[in-house]
Amino acid sequence: MSNLFIVAAPSGCGKTSLVKSLINSAKNLRVSISHTTRNPRIDEVNGANYHFVSVSEFKKMVHEDEFIEHAEVFENLYGTSKKLINDNLKNNIDVILEIDWQGARQVKQNLPSAISIFILPPSKEALELRLRNRAQDDEIVIKKRMLDAENQMSHFSEFDFIVINDDFNSALADLELIISSSNNPSKSDHLCLEEQSIKYKKLLKKLI
Repeated sequence: MSNLFIVAAPSGCGKTSLVKSLINSAKNLRVSISHTTRNPRIDEVNGANYHFVSVSEFKKMVHEDEFIEHAEVFENLYGTSKKLINDNLKNNIDVILEIDWQGARQVKQNLPSAISIFILPPSKEALELRLRNRAQDDEIVIKKRMLDAENQMSHFSEFDFIVINDDFNSALADLELIISSSNNPSKSDHLCLEEQSIKYKKLLKKLI
C-alpha cells in the first residue's frame, strides 16, 4: 500500500537535505515537485527542483483545480499537482511533499490518510545560525525568515509526527523509521506528536 507523506519545517531546519537523503536511500519513494512562481536560484533546474511558472499560469491552474494544495510563501506562490501525486500512488510509489503548515492542512482535508511530519530545530539560536551559514540571504530576509519560523513552529501540533533535527543522522534515522513503519505504526509511536510533545515540552515552549 502506497502512502503520501507530508514533511514541513521552518526554513533552515534541514528539511530539503533530509528529504534528499531519504530519496537516495529508498527505492520506492519520490518527492513531488511543486509548481512555484518564484525565480529559480542559480543551482536550480526547472522540472527537477521546481516547475517554475508565471503568476498567470499558476492562477489558471488554481482556477482549474489542478492543485491538492497551494499557498503563498514569502510573496511567492507554491502548489502541488494532484495528477503527479495520484499517478505515483496508483503505481504503488510512496510520495513526499515538502510543504508548509498551510499546505499540510489543505492536504489533510483532501486526503486524511496522508502522514504528516514536522521537523524542528534544537533551538532558535541554532536555526538562526543555520540560516546565516547558508549565506543565501541578507539580514532583512534572515529576520523575516526567523519571524516566519515562529509562525510555522506554532502549528507543530497539527502534525502526526515530530522530528528534532539536532543531529542530521539521528533525524534522518527518525524519518526513515516513520516511513518504513507507516503500515506498522507501533514501531514509530515514540516519534508521534503526543510522545514528542511530552519529551520536548521545554523546547517546544522556547521555540514558540
